[in-house]
Amino acid sequence: MNDISYNTDYSDAAILQQIGEFIKARRIEQNLSQDDVAGRAAISRSTLSLAERGENIALLNLLKILRVLDALYVLEQFKPQSVVSPLQLAKEEAKQRKRASKIDRNTHKADIGW
Repeated sequence: MNDISYNTDYSDAAILQQIGEFIKARRIEQNLSQDDVAGRAAISRSTLSLAERGENIALLNLLKILRVLDALYVLEQFKPQSVVSPLQLAKEEAKQRKRASKIDRNTHKADIGW
């Protein structure tokens, strides 16, 4: 685990609070009521209210809310990053051509179309 995992500013409750504030801000930004978002997300208004207050809701409901608010972009950070080992990188570099090969100009004459 990294140092941020032990920071009290990032307790479970604090993270849920930040998520709730984000949801509420996006909803208000788009001039939507709780009923509008809840109806479009096919969840109850009370579930949305819980989320905005930083209470625990099901992950599936969070995804529905983010989709309605056009905020699924926040999940980009969860995509796995491909890590290339230095050994694999060196092998790939060794396969690449470093320079053009020599051509005997006397035996190989190119037709230039004249």
